[in-house]
Amino acid sequence: MLPFTVERIDHVVFRVRDLAASVAFYERVLGCHLARERPELGLVHLRAGASMVDLVSIDGPLGRIGGEGPKAEGRNVDHLCLRVEPFDEQRIVAHLAEHGVVPRGPASTNFGAEGEGLSLYFCDPDGNIIELKGPAHAAPGSPRPSR
Repeated sequence: MLPFTVERIDHVVFRVRDLAASVAFYERVLGCHLARERPELGLVHLRAGASMVDLVSIDGPLGRIGGEGPKAEGRNVDHLCLRVEPFDEQRIVAHLAEHGVVPRGPASTNFGAEGEGLSLYFCDPDGNIIELKGPAHAAPGSPRPSR
C-alpha cells in the first residue's frame, strides 16, 4: 500500500542548449507562461496549465551536472504529453507552421490518462518530443473519464 496517490504531472525538466530560444518556443508555440527565473542556476520555470515545464541550460550550474546535452542519439526524455482542449488538428498544425514547426505526422489515436484520443507529435528546439493530446473518444454508452 502506497502512502500517496499520484494526481497529475507536477513538472518536467528539460536540459536545453539555448535557454532563450527554448523559453520563446514554449511561450509562443505552446502558450506556457514564465513563472520564475533563477539565473544563478540557469533555470526557468514555465507554467503549463496546472503543471510546470522547467528548462535548464546545459551550460549553467545545474545543466553542467548532467553532462553532455541532448542530441539526435541521446535524448533527455522520451516525450512530454500535454492534454489540450479543444483538439482541432487543422488549427494546431497551422499554429505550429506559423512557428516553423512541422508535426511528425498526422494526428493519430493514442492511449493516455483519459483513454484513447487523438494526438500530434513534434519536436522542440532541442529535439525533445512534444505530444499534444485531445480528449478521449467517448465509446457509445460509456461515461466520460473523470479528471
